[in-house]
Amino acid sequence: MNIVNNVTGFEILDSRGKPSVMVRCTLNSGASAYASVPSGASTGSMEAHELRDHDLSRFGGNGCLKVVDAINTVINSQLKGKSFNSQQDLDQCLIKLDGTSNKSELGANSILAVSLAYAKAASKSAGKPLFKHLSDESGLEPSIPRPMINLFSGGKHGGKQTSIQDLQLLLPENTSIQSNLKVFYDIYYSAAARMKRNHGLRLLRADEGGLAPPFKNSEAMFQEAVAVVEEAGYIPGKDIFFAVDVAATHFYDGTSYLLDGNKLESEEVINLLSAWREKYPIVSIEDGLAENDWPGWGKLMDKIGQQTMVLGDDLLCTNPSLIRKAIQEQAANSLLLKVNQIGTLTEAFKAYKLAKSQGWSVVFSARSGETEDNWLADLAVGWGGDYIKIGSITQSDRLSKYNRLLVIESEFGQY
Repeated sequence: MNIVNNVTGFEILDSRGKPSVMVRCTLNSGASAYASVPSGASTGSMEAHELRDHDLSRFGGNGCLKVVDAINTVINSQLKGKSFNSQQDLDQCLIKLDGTSNKSELGANSILAVSLAYAKAASKSAGKPLFKHLSDESGLEPSIPRPMINLFSGGKHGGKQTSIQDLQLLLPENTSIQSNLKVFYDIYYSAAARMKRNHGLRLLRADEGGLAPPFKNSEAMFQEAVAVVEEAGYIPGKDIFFAVDVAATHFYDGTSYLLDGNKLESEEVINLLSAWREKYPIVSIEDGLAENDWPGWGKLMDKIGQQTMVLGDDLLCTNPSLIRKAIQEQAANSLLLKVNQIGTLTEAFKAYKLAKSQGWSVVFSARSGETEDNWLADLAVGWGGDYIKIGSITQSDRLSKYNRLLVIESEFGQY
């Protein structure tokens, strides 16, 4: 049991220079912890609601002072002096206090920041690393997830020079984080050198640290990825595989898809994705179709679901009700888990458990607007995630998570 002494909110800046929220939670035991929350650029319509000030005189309306005020007054007065037996008890109190289905009263950004800060403080109070505390509370066995590491970006992450949003690399086996980062270092700097030769491109990066050269189309992104992997001394399809985030919702007009300037129907996109999977070593396709193209998702699963992770992000929004629909309609076989899509650790855990009950893979994911907080690494390890998707290896908001994974990995046998 933990008694909350105080929660305090702060307006901070994320990796894109936009305001975000940090919370300090102090318990009566003396344990205290800070947690900050990310924000997405490529967002699903069913995500929990993120509150902003909409005061155009500050940060283009993106300020979070009202959210901070709600934390310091409404939420703090409700939690101060109260005891909680578990993370679920704390989160249920926050959900009830907000009283809406999508966190629109207090904002998912305020609620999640408090949820995370409490979890971190509780782990300190228990004298455990956060991943171990999360593992013990969930009853799950901790394990080190397999990284999907960003190489190239387009879409909303890379200036829309291609329709496809991200191409990530992953190793064929769940080797150490250290081994993964060594291999990716080789490939990333091979890619940077090739981009300079072929495009005269300086080391310019997209939101999540991926390179964003002016590819003429999305297939050119795959071709270049094959070339840079080979130049770095690795074999595509043997040493390295691809994971693709199509983010198709963002080039869908409600009836058809405008992919790299070509107008395609759902069936044509499915055939194109299948052809790419046959031609390139693609093992995961995320948001291959738009979030409301449910018939198309079923057809995509029929076409490639036996050989490929059909990964739902905008489609599922870490929301148990949407996951249940996808299970019923056989629309996906993998979940991209983003805690800020649903708003509390407890609700994210329900989404995780539901996906795993169907034998799905679960990818724990950062957002494009990240902070230097590293709780995502502990969460993915503590819940035994299959994969983790953080971004590339060149920005502190990404490296804080990779470095935390390295520390957890080196100390893993001690817990």
